[in-house]
Amino acid sequence: MKNIAVHLAEGFEEIEAISIIDVLRRAEFEVTIVSVIDDLVITGSHNIKVTADSLFEEMDYSTIDMIVLPGGMPGAANLKAHSGLREQILNFSDSNKALGAICAAPMVLGNLGLLKNKNATCYPGFEDELHGAIITGNNVEAVDNIITGKGAGVAIDFALKIVELYKGEKAALKLAKKMIAEQE
Repeated sequence: MKNIAVHLAEGFEEIEAISIIDVLRRAEFEVTIVSVIDDLVITGSHNIKVTADSLFEEMDYSTIDMIVLPGGMPGAANLKAHSGLREQILNFSDSNKALGAICAAPMVLGNLGLLKNKNATCYPGFEDELHGAIITGNNVEAVDNIITGKGAGVAIDFALKIVELYKGEKAALKLAKKMIAEQE
């Protein structure tokens, strides 16, 4: 079973975080909600509080297969400012482990130089933060070990792309159908 760590900072986008966590758990992944603040309770950009499973400092990243970053503001900026998370993302990149970021959060990957010469997408207005990326404007992009998504409205598609990455297209389509989220 794949272990995925979804990281939350103050001001995260609730739809993105909860949709991704929910879809990945439905796909039977082990999902850990990680707080990058000194509290397990994190407040989203629309004042919804979520309780994390773990604090960043308590995480054993040797057991994690993928890091996922929901967007939202100032959530994505707070993720970008967390030096420990940036270091862990670079370690994942060096090990060719999977990384996912949606909405404004691809700026974290872009500022680390991880999107250079790769197709990527983000929330409109954050393109300049994706240093060296080939901005497509597509809802979801998956290149090598990196998945990026455009925003809250495509959070389920983004999560299903992660399911496809690890379990294949057939499993992702089956889950989408079960959730009434398949594309026509």
